[in-house]
Amino acid sequence: MECELEFVFAYITASSREEALRIGRALVEERLAACANVLDGMTSIYRWQGAIEEASETVLIAKTRAELFDRLATRVRALHSYDVPCVVELKIGRGNPAYLEWLRNETA
Repeated sequence: MECELEFVFAYITASSREEALRIGRALVEERLAACANVLDGMTSIYRWQGAIEEASETVLIAKTRAELFDRLATRVRALHSYDVPCVVELKIGRGNPAYLEWLRNETA
């Protein structure tokens, strides 16, 4: 099966494991994502309001269909503690056909 960019990863950073778990669970429960991976222990270095900051964060990777990304991003912004959360789309080129079929079936 050629997915033709039909599927995407949503790369999201969160302030804590708990926040990432809460957001990931909501996305899966609402069928905006088929799966959410939570990766602890990331350190982010970034510029915010003119100053260089460093913070511990947790990465959340949600797997979904491209057509659902805008709805997913809107929901993440509503659930997130940050004023400007990182929510970006990474396109999936190809993958295991059985996995992609599962992803399709588990999303809204």
